[in-house]
Amino acid sequence: MLVFIARRMGQMILVMLGVSVLVFAMLEVNVDNLAVKVLGPYSSQESREIWLQENGFNRPMYERYVDWIGEIATGDLGKSVTLYKGQTVVAVMAPRLLNTAILGGLVMAVMVPIALLLGVLAGMKEGSLLDRFVSTFTIITTSIPEYATGPMLIVFFVYLIPLFPGTAAMSSGWDWSAMVLPVIVLVLYDIGYVARMTRASMAEVMTTHYIRTARLKGLPFGRIIVRHALRNALIAPFTVIMLQLNWLLSGVVVTEAIFAYRGFGKLLLDASLSGDIFIIEACCLVAVFVAVGSQLISDIGYRFLNPRLRFG
Repeated sequence: MLVFIARRMGQMILVMLGVSVLVFAMLEVNVDNLAVKVLGPYSSQESREIWLQENGFNRPMYERYVDWIGEIATGDLGKSVTLYKGQTVVAVMAPRLLNTAILGGLVMAVMVPIALLLGVLAGMKEGSLLDRFVSTFTIITTSIPEYATGPMLIVFFVYLIPLFPGTAAMSSGWDWSAMVLPVIVLVLYDIGYVARMTRASMAEVMTTHYIRTARLKGLPFGRIIVRHALRNALIAPFTVIMLQLNWLLSGVVVTEAIFAYRGFGKLLLDASLSGDIFIIEACCLVAVFVAVGSQLISDIGYRFLNPRLRFG
């Protein structure tokens, strides 16, 4: 297991290095645009050249990349150049990451139990009315993206039936009622994948020989489900649940923009619109780290849940 983890971590580092090269090359290939963003469109070419020289952007790209990687290794992600001028990226990003972690934690805490329950109930009796209802519900929710679900919920629960706030800016402290709509938007979009995978896995397990043997022996149906079916049926959904962290990162960009939630996704959007390359680079690295980290946890968990991989 230790060799497996070490090999996966080595692959994780290589992936992050490869992505860092691509991100750095795409964002810093044209430094003149950065000078225009910082100094304004009416600045002179001379002032732009002076600014680029003072900040080291006239050096070869490979030198700047090596210095950038070295600074990241020491925890220095640079300073904001346009969006929050002078502030360090770490100081800007840390509270935003915490806000998004809270939002993501709430989404996972709501979505995972409901999705597993729906998938298990549907898979227990494949082709039943409940199975058709769950399949239809999950297909509909997964087919509607966040940028459509968010405005629809705002119209319904803010204007027609004013139950929740229309924004979640949290400018005057935490208001947990303002978290309801963002959580619902992300849960509705993500729940379908986990539920359908659980349903398919459960339906497959219910047709296996050992389940049929247990039923022929007269074991209680509830015991068969809990003791024999669930453990094997939840192996594949576990991987899907971990991969939903990647979908969650992409979903929070749209959801946080709709509800003005001051999180990681909103920061990435604002930095992209203002051309703040250091924040964009840091956000991209964080997103890649979450993606490869969740894949690593998924692989480790899959080996623990599936004894055939541990002892094969």
